[in-house]
Amino acid sequence: MSQAAVKDQKQPVGPGWKAADFRLKGTDGKYCTLAEARGPKGLVVIFMCNHCPYVKGALDRIVKDMGELKALGIGIIAISSNDVENYPDDSFENMQKLAASKSFPFPYAYDETQDVARAYDAVCTPEFYGFDSNLKLVYHGRLDEGGKNPLPLGGKRELFEVMKAVASGGTVPSKQEASIGCTIKWKS
Repeated sequence: MSQAAVKDQKQPVGPGWKAADFRLKGTDGKYCTLAEARGPKGLVVIFMCNHCPYVKGALDRIVKDMGELKALGIGIIAISSNDVENYPDDSFENMQKLAASKSFPFPYAYDETQDVARAYDAVCTPEFYGFDSNLKLVYHGRLDEGGKNPLPLGGKRELFEVMKAVASGGTVPSKQEASIGCTIKWKS
């Protein structure tokens, strides 16, 4: 079957979309799969990188929120899919340094072929996908109202609140705000 035929048959990424499988090398040197990344209550997949100012501005909040979600039974994986030849700040070695310096409570993996980013229709960093315990998509959007700036006083922790509801069997709001950030740096 041609690649065009496969692409035409791919289910669009939207509510209810089943998480695409992957096997990626993490900064700890181990490979991580979808089955290993998921938690008993759900999964958050984050597309991010090291150099993006939007990621840098939100990184402490990402680490905090993901640590709290992990405690609720949500699995987390962060994935960098950027072209490291043209963006050396995003190299695997620099990913390892960042993960260690921030004590990531989740695997940080490299999507060298960029196939995982394509499977998820990822377009920017950071971009968040929240899945329920059946790995069905329930959230696709931003972390919170802060973007690359600090979260405003009383600002909504959108991803956290949705995934907290997922973990407790609550309902998920249908209104979700798209991620804003740097584009994924695709290889030529």
